Amino acid sequence: MNQLLTGNISRKTFFLIYAFVALLVLCFVFYYYHNTSQCTTAYSVHHITSFHKEPNILKNELHIVADGAWTVNSIGRLGNQMGEYAVLYALAKLNGHPAYILPSMFNRLAPIFKISLPQVHEEVANKIKWTTYWLHNWMSEEYKNISGKYVRLGGYSWSWTFYHHIRDEILREFTFHDFIKEEANLYLETLKGSRKNVTYIGVHVRRGDYLTTMPIISKGVVADKGYLEKAMKYFRDKYEEPVFVVTSNGMQWCKKNINSSRGDVYFSGDSNETSPGKDFALLAHCNHTIMTIGTFGIWAGYLAGGEVIYLDNYTLPDSPVLKRFHYDAAFLPEWIGIPADLSPLLAKKTLTRE
Repeated sequence: MNQLLTGNISRKTFFLIYAFVALLVLCFVFYYYHNTSQCTTAYSVHHITSFHKEPNILKNELHIVADGAWTVNSIGRLGNQMGEYAVLYALAKLNGHPAYILPSMFNRLAPIFKISLPQVHEEVANKIKWTTYWLHNWMSEEYKNISGKYVRLGGYSWSWTFYHHIRDEILREFTFHDFIKEEANLYLETLKGSRKNVTYIGVHVRRGDYLTTMPIISKGVVADKGYLEKAMKYFRDKYEEPVFVVTSNGMQWCKKNINSSRGDVYFSGDSNETSPGKDFALLAHCNHTIMTIGTFGIWAGYLAGGEVIYLDNYTLPDSPVLKRFHYDAAFLPEWIGIPADLSPLLAKKTLTRE
């Protein structure tokens, strides 16, 4: 009887302890859930109210401050966007205003470079009453004194004349992500072979849509076989073991028109215009550059440093392009220009007159 009583008491004690522990657990869960919900709600309210503040106040989670904000139109592909970014960076700094980029520009540049300018959320940007300030594609004195707290730079500007005085900062902005740099250098190393004194020359041949727009709209030409032969001869004569790394959006034409019989020409890259980061990284990590036309090649030469050869005077004197494009504002003075062969255009012009 005593043993049975003792067993019953132990069993009751066990159930009491179990019930007490379960109650403690339930209390803890309730307390945790209640406080977490309050924090989440508080964060959500703060997020919504800060996001929907009057845009002229510009205090939100994107760190846009009441001192104002400058941005720039996001137009074109990689080379154009790099130019627009650099122009914004330079002019905003020159005029003492914070700079922000639009999401489309961020999405284009951030996967490739370690850019530092923050992006302004699209919904926030749409609420701001921007003052559009139109630029031409060369630096002018009046751009040193642009007024306005919320300025959106417009036009089609990418010239070195805006930012070359802060070249080191611009190059830092366009520092490649480590994995891109490593991939480019690893590829170039595979081209070295048994060469002991290799010099890499990046060659960018722009074709694609320019084949139709240049002669019809711009009254200009694209680079031909003769231009590339002259440019490559310059480097072959100057360097002992040159290696030419060719990228293009017209690679079949390149393979037919660039003589690779010497074994120093490599048709490289993936020619993918929708994601050109690989081609661009290869060019930028070469020692020197041969470009044809377009901002892609210009920026490749600018980042690579070294010597740059470009196609010069590739439009007729009456080209409409010259109203917004100056050769001396597009190509640095130390770069080497080889005049284009305009005879095909001149012949058509003569036939038209007849």
